[in-house]
Amino acid sequence: MIISAYKDKIPNIQESAKIFDGAVVVGDVLIHESVSIWYNTTIRGDMARVEIGKYTNIQDNAVIHTNTNLPTIIGHSVTVGHSAIIHAATVKDHALIGMGSIILDGAVISEYAMVGAGCLVPPGKIVPPRTLVLGNPMRIVRELTDEEISNNNDNINHYLLLMKEYGLPK
Repeated sequence: MIISAYKDKIPNIQESAKIFDGAVVVGDVLIHESVSIWYNTTIRGDMARVEIGKYTNIQDNAVIHTNTNLPTIIGHSVTVGHSAIIHAATVKDHALIGMGSIILDGAVISEYAMVGAGCLVPPGKIVPPRTLVLGNPMRIVRELTDEEISNNNDNINHYLLLMKEYGLPK
């Protein structure tokens, strides 16, 4: 793993967070407690700030970046699937970002929303709370069921346990 400054900005990573081998965290990045950053993820806070809320998991090969004066803010209890890209966007609490999806500048993923695998959320689009979006470009498919919301919360708990089982240093 590489934890590195960019100019005068140094990542601030809470002690209970876990950063796995191959991950790169650079610049103005705040990682809250009990966050897991999995293998080969890149988080780059060089053009603006990146903030990742508590209990969130960022899975393998994800890329999180910003744009000039456009931060990336990821809430708490969020799942970001393998190889997803979040670029200068906001992901609110309890959302799920599917594998290989792309969230672009100024987009907002609302609370409890689900972005399906491979979905493209264009710049400035808003995904309403508790909705499922799919496709390229995204289209709103339907409201999520209580069972789907519960399953997403179970996934958060699974990743909290999984990161503890690894026992690797930060």
